[in-house]
Amino acid sequence: MSRQNAQRNFKRPAKPASKKTAAASTERVIEPETSAPQPENIKVRFLDVTEDQDGQRIDNFLRTALKGVPKSMIYRIVRKGEVRVNKGRVKPDTKLRSGDLVRIPPVRTAQQGDPVSVSKELLARLEDSVLYESDALLVINKPSGLAVHGGSGIHLGLIEALRQMRPSLSFLELVHRLDRDTSGCIMVAKKRSMLRHLHEALRQGTGVSKTYHALVVGRWDASAQKIDAPLRKNELSSGERVVKVLEDGKASITLFKVLRRFANVATLVEAKPITGRTHQIRVHAQFAGHPIIGDDKYGVETVNSDMRKQGVKRLFLHAASLSVTLADGEKLFFKAPLEKNLTVAVDQLAQQHNQYEQRS
Repeated sequence: MSRQNAQRNFKRPAKPASKKTAAASTERVIEPETSAPQPENIKVRFLDVTEDQDGQRIDNFLRTALKGVPKSMIYRIVRKGEVRVNKGRVKPDTKLRSGDLVRIPPVRTAQQGDPVSVSKELLARLEDSVLYESDALLVINKPSGLAVHGGSGIHLGLIEALRQMRPSLSFLELVHRLDRDTSGCIMVAKKRSMLRHLHEALRQGTGVSKTYHALVVGRWDASAQKIDAPLRKNELSSGERVVKVLEDGKASITLFKVLRRFANVATLVEAKPITGRTHQIRVHAQFAGHPIIGDDKYGVETVNSDMRKQGVKRLFLHAASLSVTLADGEKLFFKAPLEKNLTVAVDQLAQQHNQYEQRS
């Protein structure tokens, strides 16, 4: 039966199964390792796909509908046919259409109490960090030290905080990511259509341009330099994940331009990634012989220690500006100011090394 026929022929359930029917059913309930009840997830649910969700993959749809459920469990119930769309089995990459009816099986999730509440101070700081907001897009100057999302021991990330800051929004998703210690411009979609457009623009390498500022070790002599070095993720014996320049890595290109030189001590550079690999700017700066100051993974600890005394107590990498072309052709440009402690550190370097060169 074709997808179109299936959509015409399926019948919506008149009402949810009664407790008696549910008890007699052979429906499997996935149990957690806790007895905490999750009544909203332990019965069969039927969800309509809205117009704004049109084109979304079923696995991503389920991750939103089943908050707190591990991805492995989501893929398992899809593979076993427990998730149905218009009564038919689906694959994880099946794309939904507006008007589809999604059947979600009983899933009881284990949760560690209530969601972490965002402090009034953080909410106020994020409100002050809003660079742009429309009905479809939110652009934030992300603070350093705040992960973009929770997980792996991180209870609260930017996206969780923003959802508490904008509780009335039914859709709020990160368009791209920044490392936890990197500050600056980050886009958050408030509509799926915006998310799809920006993801496609990022994949195509057109319509979105990002520029970073970084303070690196030593004197960077070349006024402009293109680093074309393939990158590959590796895992050390300790379990730590790092990115290295390796011949069999993925193609990676970053354009660097000198903004200020502070004698032979440090250089403020602009970095423009042409590709978007994990830790790309950090590893390419290291590869060029000028690791970023404050980088505890790819940097020089003795330099980091000295710079901490001057106020640089974090990774000096900042997403300074962002330009984006919207689906209707409108072009937007955003600029995020440096955090005060970094500005102070740069001013101190300028005073200490008053012979620095400023690129004209």
